[in-house]
This record gives sequence, structure tokens and C-alpha cells, in this order.
Amino acid sequence: MPASYLPPPAAKRAIRKLGSDIRDARLRRGLPASVVAERAGIARSTYHKIEKGDAGVSVGIYAAVLQALNLMDGLADLADARNDPQGAHAALERLPKRAVLARKKPGSKESN
Repeated sequence: MPASYLPPPAAKRAIRKLGSDIRDARLRRGLPASVVAERAGIARSTYHKIEKGDAGVSVGIYAAVLQALNLMDGLADLADARNDPQGAHAALERLPKRAVLARKKPGSKESN
């Protein structure tokens, strides 16, 4: 039997914040939890776990709730390259210091 996965503290905090933000979004819209759960196609008990930031709820369920609240746009961009300055910096460091053109071999035909 595999051991239970425990996310690191920073991930737990981020998921709890997401749950809290989802709760706030629901309240701003004046929607009861039961309506959001129904729109997302999940049980109310699962929805309450989401608002508490339960890390055991799948990301797919979180996505369904975000869609039910019309908040999906931000989810698709979380790991977008434009939002990854560390990755961009690492890629920039791997660029060659200079560009070298390949030389034609004598007697080879030039292809178009």
C-alpha cells in the first residue's frame, strides 16, 4: 500500500488560500455552496473540503468549481511560460555564446 502524500507546507498554504478565495468568490456572487457544488457536479461535502483548502481533492475538482464560478481563465495560465521568470532566466543562460553557420562541403550541391 503506497504511503500517503503530504504536500509541502508552502503548497498547503497555497491550496488553503485558493479554497478561501473560492469561498470569497462564491459569497461575492451571493451563491449558496449547494448551488456551486451542483453546477460543478460534485457533492456538497466535497465542495466544503475545497473551501477549506483540502489538498486531497483533485485538481480536476478544483477546476470544475472554478468553472462553475466563471474563474477558469487564470487556471490555464498558471504555468504559462510568460509567468515563469525563473524558467526564462534558465533558458537564457543555456543559449550559446555565439552563433556559428554551417559550412558547405566542397563539391556539395546547394538545395532549395
